[in-house]
Amino acid sequence: MDESLDIRDVARRTGLTSRALRFYEARGLLRPLRTYSGRRLYGLGELERIQQILALKRAGLSLAQIGKLTARGNLDLAALVDAQLKVIEARKAELDEARSLLLSVKSRIDRGEPVDAETFCSLIRQGDRIMEVEDWKKVTDRYFSPDQKAEFAERMKGARAEFDQVEYSRKWKDLGSRVQAAIPSGPDSAEAQALYDEWQALLAPFKAVATPEMMQGATKFYERMDEWHGDLPQAPFTPETFRFIQEIGRRRSA
Repeated sequence: MDESLDIRDVARRTGLTSRALRFYEARGLLRPLRTYSGRRLYGLGELERIQQILALKRAGLSLAQIGKLTARGNLDLAALVDAQLKVIEARKAELDEARSLLLSVKSRIDRGEPVDAETFCSLIRQGDRIMEVEDWKKVTDRYFSPDQKAEFAERMKGARAEFDQVEYSRKWKDLGSRVQAAIPSGPDSAEAQALYDEWQALLAPFKAVATPEMMQGATKFYERMDEWHGDLPQAPFTPETFRFIQEIGRRRSA
């Protein structure tokens, strides 16, 4: 391999996008050399830095934290590899747990033994969690690019640390069902107005970190719920519910 690669070569050889590389550069994490014509060139040092950034991201660090660490220089490559191995081991442990549970249930079935209620509950919890993640990924992959999803995840990381994500999801489902039930009362009713305020309060963690582009993208995504709602049975609210909330907001702004 040549000592220096341009941005297209780096993207082609690593699987990253040019947009992602420019995003890291804009955050001060990368500093590629520039030719007289402005073409970016990545040497071995920058390629090592890219590997460091990705390894630290996989280990759960935010880009702000990564920036502070990489600014110090002399990062231990072995330590970064160890961090990646820990992430892989954690994921492997989750899969091993799921596999053990399924094998245990299959063994009971094969022996003609009854499956107890607690085991059924474990299967339901685990299967529902896995399916919900996979369903959301399939849907969002149709509407957001990998770079957009990465930026969403990065900006939301700090907000998610402040509250229980499971509880947050439960609150959205509960609020969605209550808004749905309030639709017949009309958008000008006191009940609808109170629910709108509750909706905005629940959105606050996202609004606090989202860029205008992220807000616009998320709004468009939910405005197209009719296209994907049927593919996501775990969605926290219905298209009708979202349109009702939007109508309340339009009336308030009028």
